[in-house]
Amino acid sequence: MELFNIIIFGMRKIYHLKLPVERFNFVFDTSLMFIFSLIIFLLIATDLRVPRTVPCVIVNNRSSFNLNDYYSNLPELDARTDSVFKSLTDHQRISQLIMTSAGKKGKPFSIVRDLVNDGVTGGVLFLGGSSGKLSQRINELKDVVTSSGNLHLLISSDAEPSLINRRISGISQFKNTNEIHSVIEAYKIGSKIAGEIKAIGFNYNFAPVCDFPFNREIIGNRSFGGDIDSIPKFVSAFIKGTQENNIIATAKHFPGHGNITGDSHKQLVTISGEMKELEVFRSAIDAGVISVMVGHIRVSDNDYSTDGLPSTLSKRIVSDLLRDSLEFRGIIVTDAMNMGALREFPNASLEAVRAGCDLIIMPPDERKLHSQIIELISSDENYKQQVFASVKRILRAKICLGLI
Repeated sequence: MELFNIIIFGMRKIYHLKLPVERFNFVFDTSLMFIFSLIIFLLIATDLRVPRTVPCVIVNNRSSFNLNDYYSNLPELDARTDSVFKSLTDHQRISQLIMTSAGKKGKPFSIVRDLVNDGVTGGVLFLGGSSGKLSQRINELKDVVTSSGNLHLLISSDAEPSLINRRISGISQFKNTNEIHSVIEAYKIGSKIAGEIKAIGFNYNFAPVCDFPFNREIIGNRSFGGDIDSIPKFVSAFIKGTQENNIIATAKHFPGHGNITGDSHKQLVTISGEMKELEVFRSAIDAGVISVMVGHIRVSDNDYSTDGLPSTLSKRIVSDLLRDSLEFRGIIVTDAMNMGALREFPNASLEAVRAGCDLIIMPPDERKLHSQIIELISSDENYKQQVFASVKRILRAKICLGLI
């Protein structure tokens, strides 16, 4: 308004000047041009300011995230994670580190339901069933979560191309992983699998396999094939196809199960010397994979030798190599803790937590492990901070999945 008054005052001064007609017209025309130019400038400036302020309001009040945000430097996501963490009791926090099993080869559903209701587990791995039955069970667990006031669950499956049709019936047929022959095909199959399991209710896939194909006892056709130079590209493509559908992908079995003999489901297996599959996992990490599964694999004759322990229980592998050297900032998950490789290691589930694993899969006794971790953080401040960091990684993932 003040600027407008100045313009009017100037016009009045021009009007009262005793000037020749030609000069008056020149001055008047020049003044009009100046005024119109000023008005246009102000309109443009005002217009330019609007879109600059609106996005800032949207960002600062952002209410939802996705997996593309997981590794992003977003203060809003950091604050949301911290806020959720602070709202939980230690009992609720510790449950995030434990994933039980259900389905044909898992625990009875009544036991799983009680674990969820009592806030002892933060996730469930389903080990078989029809798509319809699995969807029904997942919805039942959602109802239990809602009624109990606990956080929503991570729901996972071993939906590798080679295994998915053995794990879940009533879905599309998929070719074996070693029959995938191009990067674009790996991406498309990762995306299609993610879409189908998401429709059932899953949010977490324990795939892809990053191992070489030379172990015929347990890996074989689960690997991306004999051309080991192309495996990192296929793995990265599968991961991207999966996570672009907002399903967590998992690179497994760290530090490599495909270049050794033996089956860790039955016995402890050993990498002797160089860990040749590390480059595949490095590529998976570079591709943004959110989860890495550590296998029950002993390492010897190496700078990261595990002194006879399986990698899942070795701080040297989990924390020093994977977390620190390879700079992996996502969720470190164990292979199933009921496997034969751990037969000779008492309290293996707790030792995996000590080693730095974030998520313990299928511990033999979920309630016992929960109590042991509570006791651990009560008596050791260093482990308490380590465990709480694990909890926050999982909460961050749940927020990005839209579960919180």
